[in-house]
Amino acid sequence: MARKSNKKLSVHPIVFFNPRRDDWNLDWLQEIMDPQFSQQVNWELDALEVADWIVVYFDPDTQSPISMLELGLHAKSDKVIVCCPDGFWRKGNVDIVCSKYNIPQTKDLDDLIETLIFKIV
Repeated sequence: MARKSNKKLSVHPIVFFNPRRDDWNLDWLQEIMDPQFSQQVNWELDALEVADWIVVYFDPDTQSPISMLELGLHAKSDKVIVCCPDGFWRKGNVDIVCSKYNIPQTKDLDDLIETLIFKIV
């Protein structure tokens, strides 16, 4: 399903830290001793630390264990916004964490973008 483009964020000076890599190599061992893997994970952890806002989307078609870990690491930081639609396999866990730590939760991606814009302006 095609999603409409939301241009509202483009008018704000924002830097996104996106961990996705086109050059990700499935042969890298997911072990601390693998230099490429270790570098990637440390980059992600560093980016989360310096970010003003951490926006997490839990896609119902995925399990997202790393995103769940990152939510737990930063739940007390007051800089997390979450979108966890119905159908995510651990929605209950996410809902409870968000409720316990007063993390704003949105109903869909459009609402997530609107919430982020409200927070940054």
